Amino acid sequence: MSFQPRLAALAALMLIGTAAMAQQPPPPPSVQAPMPVGPAARPLPPGADAEAAGSITLNGRVQQWLLNPNGEIDGLLLADGTQVAFPPHLSASVQQAMKPGDAVQVTGWRTPGAPVLRAASLNANGRSVVDQPPAFGSAPPAPREPGALTAMSASGRVARPLYTGRGDVNGVLLDNGSIVRFPPHVGAELAAALQPGSTLHAKGWGSRGPQGSAIEATAIGPTADGMRELFAGPGMAPPPGPRGARGPAERGPRSRPLPPGVDRPLPPPPAS
Repeated sequence: MSFQPRLAALAALMLIGTAAMAQQPPPPPSVQAPMPVGPAARPLPPGADAEAAGSITLNGRVQQWLLNPNGEIDGLLLADGTQVAFPPHLSASVQQAMKPGDAVQVTGWRTPGAPVLRAASLNANGRSVVDQPPAFGSAPPAPREPGALTAMSASGRVARPLYTGRGDVNGVLLDNGSIVRFPPHVGAELAAALQPGSTLHAKGWGSRGPQGSAIEATAIGPTADGMRELFAGPGMAPPPGPRGARGPAERGPRSRPLPPGVDRPLPPPPAS
């Protein structure tokens, strides 16, 4: 056989081998065993640290409802002084399950440095109320319709401070059962005047009903004539804060912050 025919035959064999290799199916991908799926961990409430991460269960007796200015129940005061906090959307369910004087079992998280238990579930009279977070990807719940706010005033002696779920003072319970609410920074600034036994006068906007009364204070003080405005209106100087009062050159029109649940400007409450 001459050189050229042998070269042609060798080239043909190489082409046949290459085509055969190209037609071989690729090796199957390696299959990994699926990771075991367990129950999703419940997210910790805001502000929970490593020491407060473990939930506790507390048994007590309901002494009083704790209301927000819209008339919704967002907490309980137990007979031992513990404040139980929960979201206001549980208000109706909690009222159906218990009433003041009933024994209750609460499971939740302690707030460090404050007598507050942030409730995950409440059990009373054979009924259970659970603060169940919405399912992942579900539509957010429709906003609640706020109740009508009324110009109100309140006065009495401070029975105890009230706290947020993070442990900041955002209100007081008076000895007559009335609740006065205010922003946490006001609670920090006026801490000395909010001690139990102190006399307190307040005016603002709130609601009153069978469950009690609560007011969002716009002015507060030790006497009716010595109340301090908490929110500056147009052309008014704001109350002095931690950095001191602003000078005249820094003063200007300021919008009056609206109480929670209010979507339109309100006239100033009448003088008490």
